[in-house]
Amino acid sequence: MKEQFDLYQYLKENTKNEEETGYGQFFSLCREVQEEMMASYEKEGDLDKVRIQRGAIMGLKAEIDLYKDRIKAIVLAKHREGVKSPPWYLNLVEGIFAELFGFAGLTPWIYDEKEEYVSSTSAKVIGEKIYFLLKGRCVLQEQRIDSARLDQLKRALLMGYPMERLERGVHEVYLNNGIRVTIFSGNITKQGAEVIVFRKYVMKSLSFEKLAEFRTIPPDAIPLFRLMVKAGFNVLFCGPVRSGKTTFLQTWQSYEDRSLEGVSIATDTETDWAKIMGDAPFMQLVADGEDMEGVIKPLLRGDNDYVILEEMRDATAFNFAVDITSIGTRRTKATIHSTSPRDIPYKMATKIAYKYGGDVADIERQVFKNFAYIFQMKVDEKDPGHRVLNAVTELVMDEEGNTSFVDLMTYDWKEERWKFKPDSKRLKMEEKIIGEEVAAEIREKLKELAKWDTYA
Repeated sequence: MKEQFDLYQYLKENTKNEEETGYGQFFSLCREVQEEMMASYEKEGDLDKVRIQRGAIMGLKAEIDLYKDRIKAIVLAKHREGVKSPPWYLNLVEGIFAELFGFAGLTPWIYDEKEEYVSSTSAKVIGEKIYFLLKGRCVLQEQRIDSARLDQLKRALLMGYPMERLERGVHEVYLNNGIRVTIFSGNITKQGAEVIVFRKYVMKSLSFEKLAEFRTIPPDAIPLFRLMVKAGFNVLFCGPVRSGKTTFLQTWQSYEDRSLEGVSIATDTETDWAKIMGDAPFMQLVADGEDMEGVIKPLLRGDNDYVILEEMRDATAFNFAVDITSIGTRRTKATIHSTSPRDIPYKMATKIAYKYGGDVADIERQVFKNFAYIFQMKVDEKDPGHRVLNAVTELVMDEEGNTSFVDLMTYDWKEERWKFKPDSKRLKMEEKIIGEEVAAEIREKLKELAKWDTYA
């Protein structure tokens, strides 16, 4: 039987002397608290101890509060409340908890303990160094995490995931607050330079108004986007990593008709669709590779009103997107890593043709026929923390099968404003499906936006 990992025993064996850090009294007190807590848990059952350890590291409030209460009691009993903690911690108790049972120097970022961390989307550990993404820049922090503490953190994170074997090089887990943690270790990293990447979403509530507050979308276009959701166009969201395409997809979907049946397919559970969609009849599937192939046929025969594909990246996903929309499915939404909307139809067609056969040009035309608009997200080069809807590009195909791209909306980076075309060619292709009334509303809004433009 495999021996169970014990956080307390590991701490006892691997906590080193920290006098050289300049916070010797603090780390000395950490060791004293650790020893007393270990002694107290010797009297309790191993199962209960492991449960509390796992809960605390994954961010469960009850387990965290239990640890902090015990730490506070020990500190007061020793009359050591005057010991100064490192400046990156809120107070002494928070610091001791972080060092012994939390995320060490990452804790302030994990729990948004400073205003600047609230809008930070990622943090990294590379070897002993800790970086926070602040205002779009990866900033090295004063605090460090030694190899023994990093290994302890990695083991603790994996306690709640028995399928994630320690010897594997890549692991992906989620904290209770939704933060995704990706661990790179073993043979795929340089010795002494293991990597842990933390990713979180900073939007606590999803709305077009909130995106407008962040200067991501033009505020005057909110009624237009609401109408487009209502119309049920098949849409794609593209852009590089951390450009905001997933957040835009989630926001768009939050306005979807709750009476319709939907399903999402992704390689992980990063998006909490149950929270976003509430009581709507919405299924969330996790599939990739062979698993993806296995779910396609049932979904093509199913009665779902729409499908969401998160992070389309291979022929299987592209082919399914074309197939499901070819049978008349509306309201399909997908994200794809691409910096140019004009590359996407050809990219999808070539990958599909290579794996499944078929003529690239025919498949590309099918993409043009099935998908109406591509929303391109971009990172502001002058302010990397600022994400912008750079363009809304419509896919147009005439009766002879000739295809073209038309930018319905673009962001002028020099003038810092969005510009619109007064009409949509794609709308003429969709009018019979979405109805004359909705089409007329969209045209009217486009004319209004084109007349006034929209300033950032």
